[in-house]
Amino acid sequence: MKLVYVFDAYCGWSHGFSGTLSEVASRHPELPVEVVSGGLFTGSRRVPIREFGHVQGANAKIAELTGAEFGEGYEQLIADGSFVMDSEAAARGVAALRQVAPDRAAELATALQRVFYVDGLSLSDPATYRTVAETAGLDADAVLAAFAAPGTRADADFRRAAALGVTGFPTLLAVDGDSVTPLAYGHATADEVDVRLAAVAA
Repeated sequence: MKLVYVFDAYCGWSHGFSGTLSEVASRHPELPVEVVSGGLFTGSRRVPIREFGHVQGANAKIAELTGAEFGEGYEQLIADGSFVMDSEAAARGVAALRQVAPDRAAELATALQRVFYVDGLSLSDPATYRTVAETAGLDADAVLAAFAAPGTRADADFRRAAALGVTGFPTLLAVDGDSVTPLAYGHATADEVDVRLAAVAA
């Protein structure tokens, strides 16, 4: 059995779930974690952030429920309003980090959300991936080469998310062969996930 975490790096609720994901992964080192990017902001949804009027209210609720931090750099992006969240670029970045350090995918997904939601760094900018890679002690040049490589594509992740039946982010699944069991959707504590995980394992 393994855990499959389907998220979007530009999803505030996914950012809020980072603490739970980290706790579940640390409690269950025997369970590999596959990280899959969803396509929240693609196509016609790839517009300036000011067009999502609900963002600040949603973020306040996320912070209240999960303790997630929304930093000054990110607040400046909201105030300016012109920043465009591009989930395709973010998914390529996740894939590049995953390629260089597959066993650390969950940790790196969390780190990527932090540099956006706290520091306000663009997930379309290669320099952001250099920062994340260097902080994590990875080969930054290898990460940037993977990010730029034509073969690093987001659509494989988007197809995987769809094949798993995931329509919202974040979603945490237990996958055992062909059996797929939802463990969390949107918000859950590590204790709540553990109860569901125990039922699956029973």
